[in-house]
Amino acid sequence: MTDDASRTTPRFALVTGGTRGIGQGAALALATAGYDVLATGLTAEEVAGPPPHLAIRHAQLDVTSDDQVAAIIAACPRLDALVNCAGMIQRGGKEFEIDAFRLTIEVNLGGTMRMCLAAKDKLAAGHGSGIVNIASMLTFHGSAFAPGYAASKGAIGQLTKSLAAAWAQDGIRVNAVAPGWIETELTRPLVEDAARSAPILARTPMGRWGQPGDVGGAIAFLLSDAAAFITGTILPVDGGYLAV
Repeated sequence: MTDDASRTTPRFALVTGGTRGIGQGAALALATAGYDVLATGLTAEEVAGPPPHLAIRHAQLDVTSDDQVAAIIAACPRLDALVNCAGMIQRGGKEFEIDAFRLTIEVNLGGTMRMCLAAKDKLAAGHGSGIVNIASMLTFHGSAFAPGYAASKGAIGQLTKSLAAAWAQDGIRVNAVAPGWIETELTRPLVEDAARSAPILARTPMGRWGQPGDVGGAIAFLLSDAAAFITGTILPVDGGYLAV
């Protein structure tokens, strides 16, 4: 396998949901590692701001749209890495309503599979390319509040293993990361509420909230030549949360 220093052109990565939170952490980690990165967001507002790195550019994408997914893959000059960060969780008990449950599954699971299928041929042409999906702590246990999200993330774990087995001979490695409690815009109300944050930190052996860059670093590792013999794994990035 050719190392990064000898490549004549940068590797190219597509990061869905890559304009904020964990997705932005992944995009930044890959850009720092020498990739050209296309980071997508769902809305015009999400992609309007300047990218945080010169090697990152933004584009709008709805991962539930076959046409938009096909167009974004066609726009990639080559494809060495796909990171599926686009996702959703519906709060306030919405996921106990069938329409909201169905939409959560379609975005988180269907969107991931749609991206993987659309990207397969370009990834296979890259020889040594990889996919990283975003699992969750809820890949390993359930949720009394978000059954659709938990079901989708449990399925992401099995989808990751299935595609890893199916596509290994095409030179495509497929792995997932399972973030623990990560400080993002979504979790900021918890981070800033000492009473709610305290039990999370008490359960986390490393005693702190994770940062998007913590997850981004793990993603960059799984896509690197250092992980060339790793496929089908789900890597917790959780400060030890699952260990206790």
